[in-house]
Amino acid sequence: MSDTVDFAGKTVWITGASSGIGASLAWEWAARGANLILSGRDEARLAEVASECDTDTLTLPFDVRDDSALNAAIAQAIAWKGGVDHAVANAGVSQRSRALKTDMQVYRDVIDIDLTAQIAFSQGLIGHMAERAENGQPGGLTFISSIAGKVGVPMRTAYCAAKFGLAGYADALRGELSLNGVNVHVVYPGSVATNVSRNALTADGSARGRSDKVIDEGIPSDEAAQIMIDGIAAGQREIIIARGMEEQMGEMRRTPDALFDQVAAMVASGYMDRMEEGE
Repeated sequence: MSDTVDFAGKTVWITGASSGIGASLAWEWAARGANLILSGRDEARLAEVASECDTDTLTLPFDVRDDSALNAAIAQAIAWKGGVDHAVANAGVSQRSRALKTDMQVYRDVIDIDLTAQIAFSQGLIGHMAERAENGQPGGLTFISSIAGKVGVPMRTAYCAAKFGLAGYADALRGELSLNGVNVHVVYPGSVATNVSRNALTADGSARGRSDKVIDEGIPSDEAAQIMIDGIAAGQREIIIARGMEEQMGEMRRTPDALFDQVAAMVASGYMDRMEEGE
């Protein structure tokens, strides 16, 4: 664990920032004095979120699946304040359908948005962030997974596959970057009161159009954002945000810090160098 991070004056980039958890993270980080880069597909809604942030903001609307738009956004983000201190891979879409009835295209779409695009976002920034850290400006990456990235939840087979995969990528990346001074955090929300269920894909790929009672009665998104940022600032590598049964399931599958430390020690001992040399 590291000392608590003060985000005042730091530049934080949030994807999926036009609503829900992403918007709440923006407002909370703004209250803590961070400069914000807000991304998503809805340019008008991003502008609304930015207008409610009492801090310097830059809106970079783009589709996370568009590689050329992503690369252009990365260049703009880095140039804006001279670098990105913290990046949050939050863009995503959920699913509500039985596997037996779900079109394969739904799996491709959910995994493309929730996993592949988030990896592309991270890969575009890690070189920049590692270089900054080596020059005395350490930063971090946060990946928004889900309790469904810890526990296989029915009606969400595509979503679980993507969120489990995102956590695996982040955990492996954390080990690799442990020598570079870049912190990696994974957040596992349970039911948070957002439009995630209403926007979820159904068996044919159409939007569900209605919410779940458990989501509507879930943790308020502003409360969830406060817990997330507190955990990030405190250096927590896994941040579980849930209540009741969801919290119990998440805690049962929590990765011990000792295991993360063991992986970092492997890297420190030259594991990657030996692998590259064919040992």
